[in-house]
Amino acid sequence: MSTKPHKIIIAIDGYSSCGKSTFAKAIAARLGYIFIDTGAMYRAVTLYALEHGAIRSGIVDEEEVVRLLKEIQITFRFNPERGASDIYVNGDRVEGKIRTIEVSNCVSAVSAIAEVREMLVRMQQEMGRRKGVVMDGRDIGTVVFPDAELKIFMTADPKVRAQRRYDELTAKGDKVSLEEIEQNVRDRDYQDMHRAISPLRQAEDAIVLDNSQMTVEEQMTWVMEQIEQRTVTI
Repeated sequence: MSTKPHKIIIAIDGYSSCGKSTFAKAIAARLGYIFIDTGAMYRAVTLYALEHGAIRSGIVDEEEVVRLLKEIQITFRFNPERGASDIYVNGDRVEGKIRTIEVSNCVSAVSAIAEVREMLVRMQQEMGRRKGVVMDGRDIGTVVFPDAELKIFMTADPKVRAQRRYDELTAKGDKVSLEEIEQNVRDRDYQDMHRAISPLRQAEDAIVLDNSQMTVEEQMTWVMEQIEQRTVTI
């Protein structure tokens, strides 16, 4: 009797700055799966809204954002230098631009717009139709792929998450304060959990991963054990 693996959908949800995207990328690379950064997709819409006047002084004009949606085309292209996919909006690479604190401060409000979520969920579901996909976000296991074979809910202490985000931004040369970053993390947690459309919540069949004190290697060991249980066919 032999065993062989079959491809599955891996849905990773959780709080901001838990390292969901980094974790998902590593899993995809290990398995040869496709990684889809849904958070980057929402950030891309937010960036486009900022650049086209739909967000002013932190205030989101929802009607204008919805009007702009028909102009936005989002694609991913593999970048061999990074060993990962970069995100493009209308053919322009925006990978770096979407990671600023200005985008971070507005992305939860943009993500809460029903029309934005509907458009991006349709895109995400089409991307995952053939399985062999790792996708991270806020509602992957509850809305996008409720039937995913493996659902992970990631969390970590807010102070730990703020420090990680601070280190990431300062390494890029951005001048930000740790206090500002921690407040942003806590504000986003509240907004994500209390929005009317697809609020952040743990799926009933999701496995919790608190990585506050875990190394990347420890997280990978843990997840590979979970994946093996779900991919081996007798």
